[in-house]
Amino acid sequence: MQFLKSLAILPLTTSAMRISELSKLTSTTEGTGQMPVLFVGHGNPMNAIENNEFTGGWRKSAESMEKPSAILCISAHWETNGTFVTSMAKPKTIHDFGGFPQKLYEFQYPAPGNPELAEEAKSLVPDGRVSLDDKWGLDHGTWSVLCQMYPDASIPVIQLSLDYNMPAQGHYDLAKELTSLRKKGVLIIGSGNLVHNLREVDWSGKHESKGFDWAIEANDKIKSLIMANDHQQLINYKKSGTAMGMAVPTPEHYLPLLYVLGLKHESEKVTFFNDKSFMGSLSMTSVLVAG
Repeated sequence: MQFLKSLAILPLTTSAMRISELSKLTSTTEGTGQMPVLFVGHGNPMNAIENNEFTGGWRKSAESMEKPSAILCISAHWETNGTFVTSMAKPKTIHDFGGFPQKLYEFQYPAPGNPELAEEAKSLVPDGRVSLDDKWGLDHGTWSVLCQMYPDASIPVIQLSLDYNMPAQGHYDLAKELTSLRKKGVLIIGSGNLVHNLREVDWSGKHESKGFDWAIEANDKIKSLIMANDHQQLINYKKSGTAMGMAVPTPEHYLPLLYVLGLKHESEKVTFFNDKSFMGSLSMTSVLVAG
């Protein structure tokens, strides 16, 4: 717990986003007939109340697409026995962390829920594999990003949980069942981190704005496989060598990526932004998928 509290108060470094990347990001989302899909490296919850190049990247991604009718977010911070979707009309803002300034605990993101969308998402997945939940709300994997993308909190938001008993292939396959929501104006977001190994964080400051060699190798490999549409290797990430094993020691921050890939059509374009490693063993790389 003390380790997590210490990590919580560390400042974030700047991202490596380039203007050319932002231009590409904007152009890919025009006139697609369906909403893009987004994976965000959400990093430190302090991003909710700070302005930096990472939060700037999230805002730019929101500006690059039409305003969604609703948002469905798969967050690394809601793991459950089975798959659930939030169905309340007014989801609470969950402060699921420790060791932060009081200002962050006082922050609220009062976006409405969407019970009808929750019911629809449930109905799209066969065999009753998704259940409704009226207790959870919005955790920081969702609201710390959305408060930067859509600060007025006017867009309805629901969350889909990660079933910790389901294999990676199951998460990828479940995502495909939700594809039709994209044509109904729903923005689907996976929120995690491609490289997320808290035990290996470099506290010395030598890697404040860069990653260890293995972290960079894993991050680059993931990006390369995404560009090649080689989803099967990404699903079977546990067999992808030492670097990937170090980058993904536990699955919860990686699995939201598989939802984004499961929703991707083969011909759709991919743009990376906030493509930055820091503190040795963490990355903020984000992925925009659009036709």
